[in-house]
Amino acid sequence: MTGEFSADWLTLREPADAAARDRGLVDALRATLTGPVVVRDLGCGTGSMGRWLAPQLGGPQHWVLMDRDPALLEHAGAHLPDGVTVETRQGDVTGLTGADLAGTSLVTCSALLDLLTVDEVEALAAACAEAGAAALFTLSVTGEVSLDPADPLDDEVAAAFNEHQRRAIGGRRLLGPDAADAAAAAFGKAGATVTVRPAPWRLDTDNGALATEWLRGWTGAALEQRPDLRLDDYREQRRSAGFVASVGHADVLATF
Repeated sequence: MTGEFSADWLTLREPADAAARDRGLVDALRATLTGPVVVRDLGCGTGSMGRWLAPQLGGPQHWVLMDRDPALLEHAGAHLPDGVTVETRQGDVTGLTGADLAGTSLVTCSALLDLLTVDEVEALAAACAEAGAAALFTLSVTGEVSLDPADPLDDEVAAAFNEHQRRAIGGRRLLGPDAADAAAAAFGKAGATVTVRPAPWRLDTDNGALATEWLRGWTGAALEQRPDLRLDDYREQRRSAGFVASVGHADVLATF
């Protein structure tokens, strides 16, 4: 069974992530960048964001990869595209300051903002503003899930999952599906021009392994939040009959 941040899970989702991200935001971003680009990738995981974004940016690039997991950092540092220089830094990404980001052209991340708090996102926006660094944050969960065929339990599972995503951990209240809106508000307040675009996952028989693992994680989180739910039959029916799903995510671009 893959974990939420395991290399297996991150590898499994990489093609769907690449297909979902809004390339139009990259075009808009590229028009604002000049000279050699320094990119700081927060919570880089296996480096999938760098593999997707670096070829689209073009030109000389230096990537600073940040993550708490040393094994993921090592993998990411060794698997970015040719022609990109890389350094890795292990640690927490929530305490970055404007001084830390000095010289950074772009701060980016994928599937990270929903794990932060509103205060942490506001602090990150302020740090980017102080450093004059653009931000491209992709694939924040929005909580919108559409399944075909539909089932009467779909909405109840989705509501429980969204409550779980907004849970409090160690005194931190996670943003979950409110992350993209919170980031847009924080960066707008910091003086940035902000664009938010939908970036839904499309799950079907072409990515059956991902669909199966997503269903396990989606219903598992719902059960953690609502142990009273009875989902064994629901999950078995979904797995055996198959389904097509649209799983809501959003991409956020902020430029100064």
